Amino acid sequence: MSIVTVQLGQCGNQIGFEVFDALFNDSHCPRGLCSKRENEAYQASCKERFFSEEENGVLVARAVLVDMEPKVINQTLSKAAHSGLWKYGQHSCFCQKQGSGNNWAYGYSVHGPRHEESIMNLIRKEVEKCDSLSGFFIIMSMAGGTGSGLGAFVTQNLQDQYSSALKMNQIIWPYGNGEVIVQNYNSILTLSHLYRSSDALLVHENDAVHKICAKLMNIKQISFCDINQVLAHQLGSVFQPTYSGEGSFHYRRNPLGIDWQVRPPLSGLPPLGNMSVNKETRFNTSIANLVILRGKDVHSADVGAFKDPALYTSWLEPVHAFSVWKTQRAFRKYEKSAALVSNSQSLVKPLDMIVGKAWNMFASRAYLHQYTKFGIEEEDFLDSFMLLEQVIASYCNL
Repeated sequence: MSIVTVQLGQCGNQIGFEVFDALFNDSHCPRGLCSKRENEAYQASCKERFFSEEENGVLVARAVLVDMEPKVINQTLSKAAHSGLWKYGQHSCFCQKQGSGNNWAYGYSVHGPRHEESIMNLIRKEVEKCDSLSGFFIIMSMAGGTGSGLGAFVTQNLQDQYSSALKMNQIIWPYGNGEVIVQNYNSILTLSHLYRSSDALLVHENDAVHKICAKLMNIKQISFCDINQVLAHQLGSVFQPTYSGEGSFHYRRNPLGIDWQVRPPLSGLPPLGNMSVNKETRFNTSIANLVILRGKDVHSADVGAFKDPALYTSWLEPVHAFSVWKTQRAFRKYEKSAALVSNSQSLVKPLDMIVGKAWNMFASRAYLHQYTKFGIEEEDFLDSFMLLEQVIASYCNL
């Protein structure tokens, strides 16, 4: 079961390279605590999932690279080829209209329709190389301009053309004090469109990853490369296969096997605007939690705390909401590692903050002309606000 990765914009291409590099390096690490047979199965599963192989033995990432200009793509291609062990195949870049770099509407309404055929043809060719397609992994920023707008457009097209395949979007949550003045507009438009067309939104907050670099890794001058490598490590440790216990490694159609989205209930919602986002709760209530354990002593690890019913909403039993995957095959150089993927209330406050800031700008009609001139009307903003407010209300009521 193979995944085709779509890397969009500067953010998506830089993170995508680090992810593939982490996956390749991990699969070629010493086998550590597992047997030779298990390690060979692990390597084969990783290769089938993320790479195809040329006759000379060089692995080619199952990926399509898209950007508005050639600089970042060329740098990404060069870095991958420099290893001599894996490389990229297909890519596409376009000439960006000056002044449209931070405009979500330009990516969605102009670049999307204009380059839809060429992008989807590249994706189709990559899909045809797969013996069995599991789904798509779309890497993108949500605060930038054309990358996030084009990302939303491409995801919508993937949903239309490959409805039975999983669409998972890895999105980067912007810094609270970002440099893009319209980042909150871009974010709400991205999130609302992806909510309708994506099967899973895997979110990383820039501020949180920055703290990891500063406090846990003691990096003094933190670069985007540092941040991207942390993201790649987290993604790699989640997406690499886990041992089935029957002589092979396995994936599910949904690579993480958990319920990703919370849908607004049919009744019982509080009036919009009256939800207690700052309500004190003892736990970060979850819909689903997945723990992935790799390396030494994983089978004796105590995960009982994750089975506490108080962690979950009242209409879910822990047996249906919690999963644990274990494998003795260590991840990269680490003797032990653990990853937690959670669908929970943790993003309620950041989401509420972005929606609030965007609404304040919208109420004063700030920068709206930059969107309306490319076909995004005020009604589109209102639809996005309404949908995201429903999502916030639903999570608050877990």
